[in-house]
Amino acid sequence: MTTTTVTLRVQILKDKFNQSLGLPFKELLPESVIVQALDELKIRYKRRLFDPIVTLWAFLSQVLDNDKSCHNAVSKIIAYLAGQGVEIPSSDTSAYCQARARLPEKLLEKLFGKAAESLSEKVTAEYLWCGRDVKVIDGSSVSMPDTVENQSCYPQPKSQKAGCGFPIAKIGVIFSLATGAAVALVIDVLNIHDIKLARRLYQFLNPLDILLGDRAFCAYADMVTIKNLNCDAVFRKHQARTTSMRKGKIVGDCDKLVTWHKPKKCPQGLTESEFAALPLSLTVREIYYYIIIPGFRTERVSLITTLLDTTTYPTLKIVQLYYQRWQVELDLRHLKTTLGMDVLRCKTPSMVRKEIYIYLLAYNLLRSLMWSAGTTYGTPALRLSLQGTRHHFNNFIPEFLAASLTQCHQLYRTLLKVIVHKAVPDRPARNEPRVRKRRPKAYPLMTKPRNELRKQLQTA
Repeated sequence: MTTTTVTLRVQILKDKFNQSLGLPFKELLPESVIVQALDELKIRYKRRLFDPIVTLWAFLSQVLDNDKSCHNAVSKIIAYLAGQGVEIPSSDTSAYCQARARLPEKLLEKLFGKAAESLSEKVTAEYLWCGRDVKVIDGSSVSMPDTVENQSCYPQPKSQKAGCGFPIAKIGVIFSLATGAAVALVIDVLNIHDIKLARRLYQFLNPLDILLGDRAFCAYADMVTIKNLNCDAVFRKHQARTTSMRKGKIVGDCDKLVTWHKPKKCPQGLTESEFAALPLSLTVREIYYYIIIPGFRTERVSLITTLLDTTTYPTLKIVQLYYQRWQVELDLRHLKTTLGMDVLRCKTPSMVRKEIYIYLLAYNLLRSLMWSAGTTYGTPALRLSLQGTRHHFNNFIPEFLAASLTQCHQLYRTLLKVIVHKAVPDRPARNEPRVRKRRPKAYPLMTKPRNELRKQLQTA
């Protein structure tokens, strides 16, 4: 096959992706940004059908589709080339899988960061909280295929027998409260504490950001670190700290200023030099309130924040802000359940990390589509359905491919209008029982490795 033929097919595929999958994201992730990232990382590649740009778009379409198999991704490539009068590639997935393996992890990490940054630049003052950008932090876990490589890097819980469990990785993510987009990510083993992941994420905060999180992140050293970054924090008070309104300076109803003192011993996760650099004391603001809504498990909540100005940041506003912390749980559910990141498909640690970055990149691209639809038609972007957006987008792709340039712009406006139709109703204080109605199938759990069970069947 000549170089000219390969170049022609690559250009056809790039045009197809730019006119379909890449059309709504031309501002967030244009080809020029991908090429620039390749140049910055000094990535050189041969002239192949699956060059980094084609492979990236194919990988993105793969995770956005309900059928996430490599065979389905290659089938799309074949379909794009079939009507163009050029030689179609083999339906074997080997070349595509090798191309995915060649994609540098740093490239995906960089593109994810650029996409998040581009979306955050679209946020205007009206979407900020008290004129400041709020980021929400939380941790979660993802499962992956049971291979030797995955087990060595992300071992399964020790409570599970060898051969009867799956490798699990812990992820820490920062989301934007305004757009719902993922801003930063770290990946580690399961048995690491969320606060250690958080300390690797603080570098992604911008000055004047406000970090919102649950009680897992409420530690003396972390509050100091966040203040040193010229940021502020609103965390739920850790259960190990006692609450007493008799201490501190009362500044409002259920609101006071208290002084925290440096721990006597160096906490786990800090080096001696980091511990020595901590100040002897820190003034924080403590707010507590009661929840009297039937069905809520927690009745009293205590918050700790570094926002000390009671005029600029009233008590009620901070309480309402922490109420929105639940949005991060919904964002993680969208990633893991709606998009399917809960159980990954790749069989090596390197590919697992790439798959996670691709999922987050795809998630941010959908969030950018929701943001464009919401701002164009005057609907809050966070009230739009991410699942509905994915459905509409996937169903519009064939129409984009068959349309002219003028028709594409008209179709894009129609897509935005249809996305706005799927607005989720505002349901404050919603509560549902955490139970399942549908019974699982009556299969016993695996208690021995599969090869041992297979031998038992053969000798029975």
